[in-house]
Order: sequence, then structure tokens, then C-alpha cells
Amino acid sequence: IKHFVYSQAHQSKSGNMTKFRGGGSLAFQIKALAFLFITSHADASIAADIHTDSGAVIRSTKAEPPFIHGRSFINGVILSNADVGIEEHDVLGCCSSEENSSNDCLVDGTCETDARKPPNSNPAVIGVMGQLSENQSREALESAKRAWNGGSGTWTQMSLNSRIEAVEKFMVEITKRREEMVQILMWEIGKNRPDAESEFDRTVSFVKETIEEIRSQSSSGWSNVGNTKAFIRRAAIGIIMCLGPYNYPLNETYAALIPALLMGNIIILKVPTVGGLVHILTMDAFVSSLPPGTINFISGRGRVTMPPLMATGSIDGLAFIGGANAADNLIKSHPNPHRLKLFLQLEGKNMAILLPDVFEEDNAAHLDKTIKEVLLGSLSFNGQRCTALKQIFVPQKYAKLFAEKLSVAAEALRVGLPWQTWEGADGKPLFSQITPLPNQSRISYMKRLINDAKSKGANIINKNGGSIVGGVNSTLMVPAILYPVSETMDVYHEEQFGPVVPIAPYDDIETVIAYGRDGKYGMQCSIFTTKGEGDAAALVDLFSAVFGKININSQCGRSPDSLPFSGRRSSAMGTMSISEAINSFSTQTVVAYKPSENDVTDQVASVIYSKTNFMQDVA
Repeated sequence: IKHFVYSQAHQSKSGNMTKFRGGGSLAFQIKALAFLFITSHADASIAADIHTDSGAVIRSTKAEPPFIHGRSFINGVILSNADVGIEEHDVLGCCSSEENSSNDCLVDGTCETDARKPPNSNPAVIGVMGQLSENQSREALESAKRAWNGGSGTWTQMSLNSRIEAVEKFMVEITKRREEMVQILMWEIGKNRPDAESEFDRTVSFVKETIEEIRSQSSSGWSNVGNTKAFIRRAAIGIIMCLGPYNYPLNETYAALIPALLMGNIIILKVPTVGGLVHILTMDAFVSSLPPGTINFISGRGRVTMPPLMATGSIDGLAFIGGANAADNLIKSHPNPHRLKLFLQLEGKNMAILLPDVFEEDNAAHLDKTIKEVLLGSLSFNGQRCTALKQIFVPQKYAKLFAEKLSVAAEALRVGLPWQTWEGADGKPLFSQITPLPNQSRISYMKRLINDAKSKGANIINKNGGSIVGGVNSTLMVPAILYPVSETMDVYHEEQFGPVVPIAPYDDIETVIAYGRDGKYGMQCSIFTTKGEGDAAALVDLFSAVFGKININSQCGRSPDSLPFSGRRSSAMGTMSISEAINSFSTQTVVAYKPSENDVTDQVASVIYSKTNFMQDVA
């Protein structure tokens, strides 16, 4: 069967077989037969390559979408939502693996012969998620309070060595489910396979590096400080409410959650409404690795579940990655906000600043590199990154030229489904670069920004920019390059967080300075130039007190994780990095005494040091 299928697929590529145009064609039957055979006679890790009439290859480990059953996880017990009376909602994936005879056309009716057209991307149901009520969420808080027990709970009182071993065991267990998690990241939030794999692998690396950092900075033995002997080590804060984002639901959540756990804190994890299914897959690993109540999951509407818990005053720390308004409202719910330790990674409107020298005749190669960096910075993962470039400032004299060159580059991007591949020049698969957005609300917001800009004089200058492909319910949007963008337009000020790239011409550098100085955000910026003197040096000085990171001739980004990832204003409170995250979720505790002759204190201190879990040497 496989020999027949692939021989027919080969003939199709060479034009000897009727190309697929509908559900009853020979090609459809062959593809269906291939999927039936492969999924019936192999495990889920074996991939099937199906060649479409466009020449693309769709690779999927299963013919059908994955499905994650809803479960609750409170006090170390995993139960089905039905068992505990939790309401469930369907979780829609970004797309479907089914072929669609209408996929030749954009939603606006424009038919394309472009070989990059994707299959149907109408969403499929890929799981169910529990919708906890306020009272059900309170059960999670009560479990956390018992586990914390005023700092005397099992997890907190374990030695640092024991907590490290437990987290290492947890990571071993979830690594066994890497492929399942990669599949869910692809299906639910539309990450292509390389990006989904990278998110998982980067998370594993982050945890390993965090453990290494803890070991390196944890003191062993007494130190002499004047006439005092002191032992200093970081210890837990209490109950941490952790809310992660949809765009990096595993990596960015764990960048806060794991350091907080290692320091001995108790966690209430609010599973994101979008991107939350990957967390369901971690429940069993937590059960086998941590004491009951150490971490509790809450799913459902954050506005229903989170403020009532915060209002109890029992939450000691907030790790929040998301929107500034939601963070403000949550913090205000706490009766004693001065007691709430905050770690916030919020919004950004990162700008790329192209200086005039980039366009000088002798700098053509540098301009080409700049275009590549701006394209990657604007549209990697569809622009759904807090560090994405979201405003492109170009000198007025060169703005149209740059916009046209960027449009050509954008039109060459591979638009398709997360698992869809194209054959590269070297024969290796190239995955989609633009994939579906997670839901229709994101599409609606992109359209609002585009329509507002167009009504005020901007144009979409790339072919099919802003169009939706893959069916009427699709969320697969062709990137829109908007030019010229001015301060009268919403997209000039608002964070788009999607595949919309605004190009704003400027007449003098003061326009750029004012945008950074007077703006709402202070995450990052990128300066593109061939000269270190003049405006470039002046911008670094001015923006050193505005942004958390200034990038020279490269896109904005968080990595490497050892570097501080910080921000100002409505972009951040606290710094995300390996060492800073450890400090954010702990406080220094000192054990001290003053030695003297003919006193038993030395002996007492020595015995205490040998007997306590808190002071135990870290292996």
C-alpha cells in the first residue's frame, strides 16, 4: 500500500495524476488510504508525508487532531472534571488537518494559483478545559494554605537539595511527554514544529541552568562579617499566584514557576484560557514528584477565579505575564498590596529605528541584513511576542523604498499550517513561517487596526496583506505591511501582537526620541546603523533610562536566558533571568551569632548547622 501511495504521489508531482480538487478524487482516496494505513500500523511518533497539489508536504504524526481530556488538579489529586462537578468548555485548535476544495481562494473571493496556499484551517476541537467557579477555586487556595502552613509545610521545610531532586524528577517525567506537548503547542496556538520543539527544549535548558545557578550561589558554612558569624541563604515567600501567557505557555510560565518552586514556595497556577492544554499534560509528573498541595491548578475565566482569591489576603506573591490592565486590577484586589511581592512581564511597543546611513549606496549589504532582522523581529511567530518589533521608524526620504523591500521579503514567507512543510533547495523540509492565530478575537483586532489605519491614509502594500486564507472560519492571516503610518492611527500607539507591521516615516530624530521618551512602554528597542557616533550614541544614552534592552543591528529578543530581561513603565516590574527569577521569589534569611571565649555558642551553632534542613550543604 505504501509503495502504491508514494508512487502515485510521485506521479502527481510530475503531473501524471489528476490533481486534487475535491473530496472524491483519486488523490483524496490515496491520501486517506495512506493515513489509514500509517495510523493503523504504526505508533503516533511516525510521521506521514502527504504531497499536496501545490507541491507542499503536510507532515502530521496523526491523521486526526489530538484530544486532551479535561482534568482537575487540587491537593495532589487528579480527577476528571465530571467527577467533581466542574463545567467544561471545548478547546478549539488553530486549524484542521482536513483538505478543503475551496482552499484555492481567499475569504474575499480572490483565487490564487500561488503554490503556498494551505489546506483548510478551520478550527477543530482538540480538548476540553474545566471552568472552575469561584467556590471551586477557593478549594485550590485552601489546599495551598495547608501546604504552606505558615512556612512549616512539607515542601517548604524540605532541604534545598531535596527540592532540587524533586524538580529534576519532574523534568524527567515531562520530558517523556515531549512529543505530546509539541503537538499540543502546534494545534492549540499555531506554533510550527521547530518553534514548538524549541519552546519545550528551551524550558528544559532553563530549568537545568536555574538549578546550576542555585547551587553556585547557595552558601555553605559560616562566613565572618566583622565580629559576627553569619549563614545566609534565600528562602520562600509563601503562596505564589502564577499566571502565564498563551504565546509561550510552557516556557514563560516555567521561567517564573520553577524558580518559585525551588525556593520552597507554594504555587497556584492559573492555566491560560488559550494555550492551557499543555499544562494538563504535566499533572501526572507533578503528582509523582511533589508533595500534595505544593502546586494547584485553576482553569476557567480569570476574572471569576483570581480576584476573589487575591481578596482573601492569603496570596504572598504574584507572577503575572500578560496585559497591564489585568495586572493592575488583580493587584488592587489584595487588601494589603504592600505585602504582595510582584513579578510582572507585561506589554511592549518595541520600535526599530533605521538611521539614514543604512541607506547609503555603500551599505547595500547592511540594508539587506536590516530588512531580514526587521522581518524576523516583526513576524516571528506571527508577531505574537512581547519582544516583537511593533513600530518601524524609517527616514522619510527612504521610507517608501524600505516599505517596498520589506513587502517583497514578506511575500516570500511560507504561509500555512503549523506542520506544513516545503521542500528546501537542499531537500530538507522548511516549515510554515506564518501560521494561524489562536482565535477569531485576534483576527478581529488585527482587522480593526488595519481598517483604522487605512481610513486615515495608510495602505497595505504587500500582495494579499491582511487577507484570511483557509476557509471562512480560518484564523490564518497573510501579514499586512502598513505604510505610511502616522500618529493619528491606533496602530501607531497600540500593541498589535500579531502579523501587522506599521512603517512610520520620520523627518527628524526628535520624532523618534519623543516616541520613546513619552510613550507608555519601556521594554526594548532596536537601532540599525553603520556608524557608532552621532545619533546612534545619543540614542543609547537617552534610551538607557527608558528601555530594558537596546539592540544594535538586531531584532529585539529575550535570549540568552542568563541576560536580564527587564523593562520600565507598563512593560515590566521585576527582571526575568535565571538569577533574577530566583531572587524575585525568595528573600534572604540570615542565621548569625557572635562567638566569644568560654562560651557554648560556637558548639551550639555547629550542631544546628549539622542538623537543620535549611542550612544543609547543597550538593
